[in-house]
Amino acid sequence: MPRLSPAVALLALLLLAQTAAADRLRLVADSWPPFTDSTLVNGGLATDIVSTALARAGYASDFEQVPWARALMGVGDGRYDVLINAWYDESRTHLGQFSGEYLLNRVRFIKRRDDPIEFQNLQQLHEYPIAVVRGYAYAAAFDSDTQLQKVPVHNFAMAVRMLAAKRVRLTVEDEFVARYYLARESPRVRNAVEFLPTPLSENSLHILVSLKNSQHEQIVADFDREIAKMKADGSYARLMKQHGM
Repeated sequence: MPRLSPAVALLALLLLAQTAAADRLRLVADSWPPFTDSTLVNGGLATDIVSTALARAGYASDFEQVPWARALMGVGDGRYDVLINAWYDESRTHLGQFSGEYLLNRVRFIKRRDDPIEFQNLQQLHEYPIAVVRGYAYAAAFDSDTQLQKVPVHNFAMAVRMLAAKRVRLTVEDEFVARYYLARESPRVRNAVEFLPTPLSENSLHILVSLKNSQHEQIVADFDREIAKMKADGSYARLMKQHGM
């Protein structure tokens, strides 16, 4: 049996490595703890759920964290295969194909425990200063309501500290995100605030698979199937628990 020369063998190994790399899905997201962040266990809750479901469907993957605008643009031009953390938006259907919902984001108001504020509609809140993170979109009705007294801040940590210090009456954030950051606040701040029961909005979270990937329809179908199986066999719930949810 003929033996390969060292040069030919090396070339064959390089070709195999390139083929394997090409077969790996390139996952991307911005930093959005506890959902996506390279410093968290397995890249965060959403990254862990998505990569696990894809692995069960037979897809190897690599994760890269970049700013949001670059992630979205990269999916559009095919530099990345899968955007992990996408809310549905019609304009994004020109860039990729959405999966079904795999997580639900509830955006909720937070008040001081001793403050008797109630929320059923935005008009009730017009008299209250509300700390909001500069540049964030929360819900269309909230974002466009010019009668709300919005106080721009740099981040949620600053907002909740202002709330605890009685410098504002409310702040607003995705519930999972808020709980993640509240767990890292001092007991004085953490114990001073609570969520209002009625959410401002609910947004389903999806993966967005690049239309530049010729297998995008199959990837979405495989992902949705495995998410359903994970919910049925308890592995989805175990991942939620592992990430403190």
